[in-house]
Amino acid sequence: MTSRIGFGMLAASTALLLTACTASSGAAPLEQTAPGPAPDPAALFTLPVEGRIDYQLGGASDPAPGVTLVVRDATEQPAAGIPNICYINGFQTQPGELESWLAEAPEAVLLDAAGDPVIDPNWPDEALLDPRTLEARDAIVERLGPLIDGCAEAGFVGVEFDNLDSYSRSNDVLSIDDALALATLLVDRAHEAGLAAGQKNALELGERGRDEAGFDFVVLEECDRWKECGLAIEVYGDQVMNIEYTDDLRGTWAEVCARDEIPALSVLRDRMLARPSSPDHVLAHC
Repeated sequence: MTSRIGFGMLAASTALLLTACTASSGAAPLEQTAPGPAPDPAALFTLPVEGRIDYQLGGASDPAPGVTLVVRDATEQPAAGIPNICYINGFQTQPGELESWLAEAPEAVLLDAAGDPVIDPNWPDEALLDPRTLEARDAIVERLGPLIDGCAEAGFVGVEFDNLDSYSRSNDVLSIDDALALATLLVDRAHEAGLAAGQKNALELGERGRDEAGFDFVVLEECDRWKECGLAIEVYGDQVMNIEYTDDLRGTWAEVCARDEIPALSVLRDRMLARPSSPDHVLAHC
């Protein structure tokens, strides 16, 4: 699980890589695989224009009265009777899984100059994945594919791929184009499974996440705190959901809800997304 640590908008970078990067050894670029059939957009889930969401990455629990959309980890079962979106860490390793990545897909893990995995400074149990070559991107999608299929088979209607912005924590080794190249394959894989695909944060992409990678909606953390809600709405319209956190609100929750640009699908949660049985649990809607 990764919650956003706020940072300002980055400048938009250069055009999306359409071919794999040449390896440092000077090997020729790998060929692109042929794209699969385009999904039928009408068959994919769309976010409701109103309702109440819950963000349950800290553990599944019965939805509170009035909740109409839930986000849960891909390893959980969806809540019955309402739409559910599953969470997949698409650009970093999950806690406890680094060794299996190194054993089964070492080319997919970003290494530093000393040959050690590059660790997310905010989440020391997560290592960054390396999407710079088509070989690595294919390995990542192959490992995550069963999770995507499992979400569809379990009854989830969409998937959010977390840590799209991990390139910004790579010490300038990865680029926004590397991230988009992987995002495009993940979105295609989700669409093939019948799932809508959500962009997670990374609003510095502008329209590229929607137009180049093919994301259908966006999941934001603290768009009010960082004054970015309007930017998301400009690109995704009403296909925006937003989570604000109690430890870093810009004013009171009532003040947040009163702002014109706050997305209709916004929720206030505690930072660790605790279950209702925890004294730290917070869940509030506008």
